[in-house]
Amino acid sequence: MIQNSILAVLAIALVIGILWARDKSRGEVCTGIEVEVVNADSTSFVTPEGVLSDLKNQGIKLVGKRMGDIDASDIEEALRVSPYLEGADIVKCQDGKVLIRVSQLVPVFRVFDGESSYYVNRAGKHMSASNYYHSDVPVVQGHFTRKYQPTRLLPLIDYVEGDTLLRSLVTMYIVRDTNNIILVPNISGHVINIGNVTGLENKFAKLRLFYSEVMPKRGWNTFDTISVKWNHQVVATRRAKAVQQVIDANPDDDEQAPDVETMTIGTAAEANKAEQQEKAAKAEPAKANQDKPQKKGDEDKKKKN
Repeated sequence: MIQNSILAVLAIALVIGILWARDKSRGEVCTGIEVEVVNADSTSFVTPEGVLSDLKNQGIKLVGKRMGDIDASDIEEALRVSPYLEGADIVKCQDGKVLIRVSQLVPVFRVFDGESSYYVNRAGKHMSASNYYHSDVPVVQGHFTRKYQPTRLLPLIDYVEGDTLLRSLVTMYIVRDTNNIILVPNISGHVINIGNVTGLENKFAKLRLFYSEVMPKRGWNTFDTISVKWNHQVVATRRAKAVQQVIDANPDDDEQAPDVETMTIGTAAEANKAEQQEKAAKAEPAKANQDKPQKKGDEDKKKKN
């Protein structure tokens, strides 16, 4: 019984102590601010001075203010608006200091839109590019809108960046419209039309097949555009004239190809066979002319001679 009474008194004293400390803390005045950039590295562009300047520009004053009157959530929200930050956390310390932890924006690619250029993070936040900061991220050329945001490209960029071979192949992305995304490879002479960002596994499988079976035979400078956007096909446009070349591949769920003049090639052996048949067909008329009987007038001339 006595032991229980002692425990009850201690619990009450603990609660009173916590409440007293809380009231004392709320009555304390902020004496200083510490800023920590949690993901700072050699390419940091966010500094503690920059964060304090941002707060000042927004009219937020902390030093000299009662701790109880400082709304941490309001400050965090004000800092998250900054195009240079991904997030912020506010901690009120017992020594009268306010600790601000911020994380700088982590770009996933850079967009060139006319004369403007900006970085984009995974959440879609834009940060204007400047001469003071450079990040080695994929480059995208194109114009985006509220309806078609840059983040729509993330599945494609993630797929390419996740494959060592593709990452070394693709040097740039060009967005002509929502269904014509162009890849610029480091192999000069042609570009790749990937269509939209769906069915990527099948599209790149078709591209690999075309690279391995057709390009070595036809020549790497034969085509100016290789399109893998069509269902079941790779459509390659010759550089000199618009003759289409098609290779069968695994089906995907992309759109249907238009009705254009095409030539289907299943394998390199079939390509050889088709070429030989084409040569034989061209030779047939000449052979037929040689075998035709001569006209009667020609025969009479021969007899007189």
